Amino acid sequence: MNKDRAVKIIHEAMRRGHKTLSEYESKQVLAAYDIPVTKEILLKDKNHLEKAVAKIGYPLVMKGCSPEIAHKTEKGLIHVDIRNIKEAKKAFNEIMAGLKGVDGGVLVQEMIKGRRELVMGMTRDAQFGPCVMFGLGGIFTEILKDISFRRAPLKKRNALDMMKEIRGHKILDAVRGMEAADKIILADMLINVGRIGMEIPEVSEIDLNPVIIYKSKPVVVDALIVLEKA
Repeated sequence: MNKDRAVKIIHEAMRRGHKTLSEYESKQVLAAYDIPVTKEILLKDKNHLEKAVAKIGYPLVMKGCSPEIAHKTEKGLIHVDIRNIKEAKKAFNEIMAGLKGVDGGVLVQEMIKGRRELVMGMTRDAQFGPCVMFGLGGIFTEILKDISFRRAPLKKRNALDMMKEIRGHKILDAVRGMEAADKIILADMLINVGRIGMEIPEVSEIDLNPVIIYKSKPVVVDALIVLEKA
């Protein structure tokens, strides 16, 4: 746990006048709180692409990354299942062109495969303070609205109860050849999301969607942290 590192990232973004963190910055804050995130490298120079690709390994996901862009899919800034350097170079060129002068770069990211997608988050309620959210994630989050909430700080039993409360809770069990999700790791993630809300008042909102279950382990694949003045 490295609160100081997380605070430094946030204060640097605020000094630049940003109201949100980029995906890369958001995940750095999460990693500082021991929340598992995808292995990734942020690039602005194509000359470093081959070295980054060798470090991350195929298959890759490549994304446009900037605090000014929240919805990358609609803007064509996400390329998935990249399997060779030719595809990687093409994706890099197309993403940089799509950024159109926006301050940002290309995120070279490991491709996490899993059929189960979850959502986690934190909102700062005017009455109750930081509240942690958990539910079914992916592209159907808004449609299904299968989520539960708890006021931070959370204890392990609170986090485990949140998992039981969603209608689709059986998705966390061993099902159709898939291993049971590691609920202890999930609980720790929820506790630490709440901890960020409690310890860093500049964070007004956290949105982790999707959190993909790879084999049994949850990994944050996309993240957004929204800031406000303390």
